[in-house]
Amino acid sequence: MKKILKRLGKTFYHTQGDVHTQYGVIKEGDLTGNRAVSNTGKEFIVFDAKFVDSLKKIKRGAATMHLKDIGTILGYTGVGKDSVCLEAGAGSGMLTLCLSNVCKKVYSYEKNADGFKIVNKNLETFKVDNVELKNQSVSEAKETDIDLMVLDLQNPWDFLDVAYKSLKSGAYLVCYLPTTTQLGDLIRSFNEEFIVERVCEVLQRDWVVEGKKVRPLNQMLGHTAFLVFLRKV
Repeated sequence: MKKILKRLGKTFYHTQGDVHTQYGVIKEGDLTGNRAVSNTGKEFIVFDAKFVDSLKKIKRGAATMHLKDIGTILGYTGVGKDSVCLEAGAGSGMLTLCLSNVCKKVYSYEKNADGFKIVNKNLETFKVDNVELKNQSVSEAKETDIDLMVLDLQNPWDFLDVAYKSLKSGAYLVCYLPTTTQLGDLIRSFNEEFIVERVCEVLQRDWVVEGKKVRPLNQMLGHTAFLVFLRKV
């Protein structure tokens, strides 16, 4: 993606060629400044597309992890440019891409063949070269010295032994669990291998800001999953 165009709260995406909208057509050659006018005389604000803009247009298959949850994972684990991460249950690759954007290396496991193809396509679109994507179960993982492991799986407790072998001492295992039943099953599945550092959910309420009108939206982005932060002892 190259450009983002905005008009009256609506967003339009440009990758190549002219941009066709309900407000008219904007010629590709006119997308050189921060303003552009369509053939019907409507003005648009133009931005260079950034990483987060392109994320909104990734190819989707399975449900994707929300940015509110991804941001919490990145913030509370403190991974960065020298970190090596491993994830399982890549889904559509939203977390994969975000990890690749901030970390040194990412190992990603997606055993579903269709899901694997979608993630691979998204990695190619973003021209990512620091992700090793594997069409395997994480039970086959052999990596060690991992700084962060994220399990977006129905049964993460079945892979705690893999996580323990893979993670550095003090490193984080984060489990993404939609239900309280899964949460209880996970917490009952280990003794001294890990400690529970944090269990949380992230609720996001956006606001409308239009001139003098400033109010919360009637609907909010509520529960998506519990984030369970474990640390290897």
